[in-house]
Amino acid sequence: MRAEIVTDEREFAALAPAWGRLYGRCAAATPFQNHAWLYSWWLSYGTPGRLRLVLVREGDELRAAAPLMRVHRPLPALVPLGGSISDYGDVLIDDDCADRATATLAEGLSLAARSALIDFREVRPGGAVERIYERWRGPRRRVRDSVCLELPALSMDELVSRLPASKAQRVRAKLRKLSALGVERRIVPAGEVDTALGRLLELHRLQWQGRKVTSEHLQERFAEHLVRSVGPMVSSGDAVVTEFRLDGTVMAVDLTLLSPRLAGGYLYGAHPGLRERKADVAVMLLDACARHTEGDGRRALSLLRGDEPYKHHWRPYPVVNQRLLLARRRTAPLLSAAVCDVVARSRGKELVRRWRERGGDRP
Repeated sequence: MRAEIVTDEREFAALAPAWGRLYGRCAAATPFQNHAWLYSWWLSYGTPGRLRLVLVREGDELRAAAPLMRVHRPLPALVPLGGSISDYGDVLIDDDCADRATATLAEGLSLAARSALIDFREVRPGGAVERIYERWRGPRRRVRDSVCLELPALSMDELVSRLPASKAQRVRAKLRKLSALGVERRIVPAGEVDTALGRLLELHRLQWQGRKVTSEHLQERFAEHLVRSVGPMVSSGDAVVTEFRLDGTVMAVDLTLLSPRLAGGYLYGAHPGLRERKADVAVMLLDACARHTEGDGRRALSLLRGDEPYKHHWRPYPVVNQRLLLARRRTAPLLSAAVCDVVARSRGKELVRRWRERGGDRP
């Protein structure tokens, strides 16, 4: 096996077939390590000259890959591609030769880092990069990152049965209401995905009109990334786009991302008219998403990042992403600076939380 560093985006594009085979041999992979997602993200968000793909090859076959880019602020670092619009960051390691591939990838990462810190954000517990962390010879630290909420991979009936009796009864009534309204669910074929995603973004903008929304979801570069990446992912079985029609009109569109271990509801758009007709959108979407975990070997239905109160109605369990910091001995001061920043931000958030609990600036 040999490690190499790719910095040319044309070579990145050409890696799609080999990357796809590797993705299929890495059980820990999440949809955010899919080649279509990462390459599209690079085209929309990457900075020319900063691409750093650390690859491990055996003959012509790809055995491991770390999709990274170089950043200079707040510290010189190599960080995963995917940025803030990706809920998980990780590497890919071939499960069939994990020990050798891990050792070679760790060597490649050490060479690629040079004077920079390696900063893996949002690593899901059990992620492939944990193997790198375990055998890293230089300074390293593990700290908490975002919280994701997950449900077991069960049918909707089974998810409802986990709720207290009174709540379960209300959810069943909402499911009957959706049926009585005549809401029709349709899986969008690959050839129609681009149009459906355009509707999704229009409906998403409409549903959040006048309210606080993730501003990036309204940007043109995000729309271009989504359309460019999701079509190939639908074709390969790594994403599903679902339309919900009422009286022949598309009233909602949902995007669910898939990987061997989980299904995750990534983004949706819903017309306000659904709520005006007493249709519970959250129940409708969860019912559709749960269908992608039934009998297919997936272990979790992820509600992805965020600890919003509405998610807790389903009695999910918290899964805390990790931030794995790796340094060489000469870059140990960068690691210390990063950890100090994490601690300071955590203390600041805790102080703000306590202040709000005490009523803020009320007399």
